[in-house]
Amino acid sequence: MTALIHDLPSAWHVDQACMSEDERVVVIRFGDPKHKDTWAQDEMLYKIADKIRNFAVIYTCDNTVIQDFNQMYELYDVCTVMFFWRNKHMMCDFGTGNNNKLNFYINDKQDLIDIVEVIYRGAKKGRGLVVSPKDYSTHYKVCADAIIGAPKESH
Repeated sequence: MTALIHDLPSAWHVDQACMSEDERVVVIRFGDPKHKDTWAQDEMLYKIADKIRNFAVIYTCDNTVIQDFNQMYELYDVCTVMFFWRNKHMMCDFGTGNNNKLNFYINDKQDLIDIVEVIYRGAKKGRGLVVSPKDYSTHYKVCADAIIGAPKESH
């Protein structure tokens, strides 16, 4: 059985996704699906979807079209991943100063699985904030160009 990533076509669908799961973390990627960084993050989420399907479900939301959450969650980056547990926003300390969301690319499947698992375990214990298994303060904003094979600019 392969886990799929579903697109949420409206704000109502986003709310329903967050409210409908009682036993799994809801992972929502907000972003512009036309941007290369969003493509790279979606590819990584797709690669882990099957491995985390027992404790998390993944959705995507085009926040250039569905703008209801942009101000509320400060969705100003091209691609942002957020986590919810029983309709409650889950925060994670990545060491970057922003505990509300994952707004940088994680290029390692196991690292991303570990983050979702830590959030799940913390949520089950009633915690609203968990600490990432890895400090990303020195890895902030890894460029997706290196991952997708875009040509490098010469100086």
